[in-house]
Amino acid sequence: MNLLYSEVEDDLRAAVRDVLADRCTPADVLGRIETDRPYDAGLWRVLGADLGLAGLLVPEKLGGQGGTEREAAVVLEELGGAVAPVPFLGSAVLAVSALLGCDTADAGVAGLLGRLASGEATGTLAVPLSAAPGAAFPAAVRADAAGRLTGTVSSVADARTADVLVVPALGPDGPGLYEVAAGAARLTPVVSLDLTRPLADLTLDGAPGRLLPPAAGGSAGAALERALLRGAGLLASEQVGVAQWCLDETVRYLKERRQFGRVVGSFQALKHRLADLWLEVVSARAAARAAADALAAETSGADALVTETAEASGVTGAKEARIAVAVAASYASPVAVHAAEEALQLHGGIGMTWEHPVHLFLKRAKADEIALGTPGTHRAALAGLVDLPA
Repeated sequence: MNLLYSEVEDDLRAAVRDVLADRCTPADVLGRIETDRPYDAGLWRVLGADLGLAGLLVPEKLGGQGGTEREAAVVLEELGGAVAPVPFLGSAVLAVSALLGCDTADAGVAGLLGRLASGEATGTLAVPLSAAPGAAFPAAVRADAAGRLTGTVSSVADARTADVLVVPALGPDGPGLYEVAAGAARLTPVVSLDLTRPLADLTLDGAPGRLLPPAAGGSAGAALERALLRGAGLLASEQVGVAQWCLDETVRYLKERRQFGRVVGSFQALKHRLADLWLEVVSARAAARAAADALAAETSGADALVTETAEASGVTGAKEARIAVAVAASYASPVAVHAAEEALQLHGGIGMTWEHPVHLFLKRAKADEIALGTPGTHRAALAGLVDLPA
């Protein structure tokens, strides 16, 4: 396992950071959330199409960049550090991962992946934001023999900006994933705590859908599980980005704020709090990097190999990836929330105002805490994976 960043990953980080510094400052985000268009289509066009991030996880033969979860994790760190209002998680991670679990030799699947990778279209996986890996296949939507879908999916992230929906539904032959045009669904905006990632309820009333064929030897349930597992593992990197911004901004502020004739950051009690927070952030980064590395190894087929240690314990790469994701998802969530809470308190009165961006990071951290499984859900999953008693 390699927790260090490669030269390619550092270059990718620099490119994304430059774009965000130019087009996604805290003032830009604050100004956008006060409108009815929280998503920044122009920023997504630059990131998704010009930089190729929309197809980062799509193989080159299908029109993408052929990147791995390691690179996607770097991107999510930067997006989290800017609370960027773009649909990278919903489209480039969740929707793409679900489609990659289908038969990519099928012209329809390959064509849809190509559209998403090029930035021509944006997609999302039509599941509640709180959906966690390991859960039963959702039964909220039903499909008839003609592929018409009926049902409601609540609190779907990135649905308001999507052109295409990948909808899990129970059909005549069992679970399936269906491609549905977003215009065929009725969207009802949901008041979300995180104003930079709005949610919507999707209502399908006989909406036409196209059944996506599963991969050879696979199933729709396996494709959905793949997407949710990768989403949960990579979300930890976004939470690291949130926590890192909160720490950096708080340190910067405490170096400038003076009280009683001294720089506030010189008080020992505050130094201890920041030192404890720094330790939490670097630990969360290690856990998130481990999850991204394990997912990348599993995706590349390295799950067929076992290390000497794993050989003795019977733990394969696939199980190692699940363990790494459960650790990262259960650890990074409370760290991000704690970092945001500390930032809010240590900024004093200014931190409580709407004009200061710290509230955006606290809201993103709290929303991410329930996204793709709560810390408790992932801890329970971890206990089962490592044979700990309930």
